[in-house]
Amino acid sequence: MRFDYLVFIGRFQPVHLGHMKVIEAAMQQAGKLIIICGSARQALSPRNPFTQDQREDMLRAALPAEWQDRVFLVGCSDRMYNDQQWVTEVQNLVDKVIAVDTANVGSREAQFRIGVIGSPSRRHTWYLDLFPQWERVEVEDEPDIDASHIRQGLLCDGGKHFADYARKLPAAVYGWLEQFRSGETWQTLADEYRWLQDHKKAWSVAPYPPTFVTVDAVVIHSGHILLVRRRNLPGRGLWALPGGFVNEDEPVRDAAIRELREETRLKVPAPVLAGSIRANRVFDHPRRSLRGRTITHAFLIELTPTGDGLPKVRGGDDADRARWVPLFEFTRMEAQLFEDHFYIVNWFLGQI
Repeated sequence: MRFDYLVFIGRFQPVHLGHMKVIEAAMQQAGKLIIICGSARQALSPRNPFTQDQREDMLRAALPAEWQDRVFLVGCSDRMYNDQQWVTEVQNLVDKVIAVDTANVGSREAQFRIGVIGSPSRRHTWYLDLFPQWERVEVEDEPDIDASHIRQGLLCDGGKHFADYARKLPAAVYGWLEQFRSGETWQTLADEYRWLQDHKKAWSVAPYPPTFVTVDAVVIHSGHILLVRRRNLPGRGLWALPGGFVNEDEPVRDAAIRELREETRLKVPAPVLAGSIRANRVFDHPRRSLRGRTITHAFLIELTPTGDGLPKVRGGDDADRARWVPLFEFTRMEAQLFEDHFYIVNWFLGQI
């Protein structure tokens, strides 16, 4: 074998024949394959409809029996605003898999031949350039396969045209997805997909694709962060930062304070909130929102303890609930957070 281990990074939403082509090529060149499953802990959405465990179920169902023990799958979080954190996590995951896999080899040091495998198209795999220490193996894309189109077929119009995508999926995966369509999670995702399509249709008459401007407030008080639970689609039921769209007649800072007070009923005067702003940043990842191009201005607000405890809050406007969450608890809430709000908060916490 040319390699001891090959690393295959992807989202597998869902597993399709393009993925299987890469896996087959890896099995021919490496003793073991380490699959890094991205977006492993993000909240479910039409773009990320399957959990990490569900994606592993699909993958295992599609793998031949003789490959099962040669393939490892581990989940990796997204780091939308910090590539180096993401690279470090991938490197650590690969190191841990190899350490566990070779635990019984003995104490001698071993040099393993490691490579990374993926598409030659930089449009989809630019991130492979972030691992120059691993030799790169390129596998041509399987023609006419796009995971976003498969997800669209799964969720659009009740999935009535999903059978058209059977030829792009391993038979076992197609059967798995057919069963998935009968569940409550599928219905929730289909409702959100329909809402998003209606939203985009309403803006289709614009002379050019619209760009939306929003604000978010990252409010910290005595080791707690203030979150709201979304009342409406998209992301109904997910936790989020207080925020919303900017009115045409207000500065972004004023919009952040207005949305904060409307959604949490926080009884702190606006001048005090403005004076408590410690940092701000624009978050503009092109795929941060399924609603379309949405650029948010986020503000870090640190409130000074007064001896009276945490200020009382309650949900209002677009939020059905507001609560102070201990920061240690927040670090485990990635799968419950709307859009990129988990990553926004982590960026600010790194600045405190």
